[in-house]
Amino acid sequence: MRRKPSSPLPQRNGLDAARLKLPPEGSWPLLRDHLVERLPRVASERIDEMLREERIWGVSGPLGIDTPFVPDSYIWFHRDLPVEVPVPFEVGVVYQDENIVVADKPHFLATIPRGQHIMQTALVKLRDSLGLPDLSPAHRLDRVTAGLVLFVVRRDLRGKYQTMFRDRLVQKEYEAIAGYEPALELPLVVRSRIMKERGIITAFEVEGEPNAETHVSLVEHRDGLGRYHLKPLTGRTHQLRLHMSGLGVPIVNDDFYPVLRERPLDDFSSPLQLLARTLSFVDPVSGQEHAFTSRLRLSAWS
Repeated sequence: MRRKPSSPLPQRNGLDAARLKLPPEGSWPLLRDHLVERLPRVASERIDEMLREERIWGVSGPLGIDTPFVPDSYIWFHRDLPVEVPVPFEVGVVYQDENIVVADKPHFLATIPRGQHIMQTALVKLRDSLGLPDLSPAHRLDRVTAGLVLFVVRRDLRGKYQTMFRDRLVQKEYEAIAGYEPALELPLVVRSRIMKERGIITAFEVEGEPNAETHVSLVEHRDGLGRYHLKPLTGRTHQLRLHMSGLGVPIVNDDFYPVLRERPLDDFSSPLQLLARTLSFVDPVSGQEHAFTSRLRLSAWS
């Protein structure tokens, strides 16, 4: 069901907004011609089709194929969904009440819609399966990392739960499978400064005041592999993966560290051996003490 946007925000409820301005060459007589010029990645036939189907809206309603171009006006349209590779693993629900859902996210499933992953995400799957259209994440896990993710049922409560993570009031513990190095003295605390530049897929460590801290201990080892307990005190991008790689024991099947490798999106054969195993906190709404444990297991060990 289509509805008229309530305000000209750049993005709202999954709509893309575009503000129309006069291009340097001058104005075109029709909106259609302007869009063809401004959206070179969209075929002109597709723009014609969207206008005929009334999928492009102005502030007063749907716009047609003969709509004139109006400078400094706003239009809204739904993006075409990308063709996605189905992720053949289910999202498990560990806990649910009137305020939160704690889910077990499998490897290869993104937490939220982003880039090439829209429908094949934990958020969209849970909204659909649980009938909770306003469900939103309080934090995220990397697409290739499995384990516990906290979702909030009502949008007006999301800030309370996000604040817990910001203020480090949530205890998070991970399990990782990596190479065993007898010379590595454990347990230890890894501190470093991690940076992530926009547009670059990997993060990196630099000199300077540490902004990332991880407690690393060895649980057991066999056949050249170790099972590690990781406790991050901060939440920097790829922190655990970088710190383990920096210790000389990169996590098994890590395609980013220490060397970036390309993996097809339909290759589910070698999951990163990293699991968000436990999550504990005092509920900021109910005051209840929560402690959750993932039901998933890392295949390289089990």
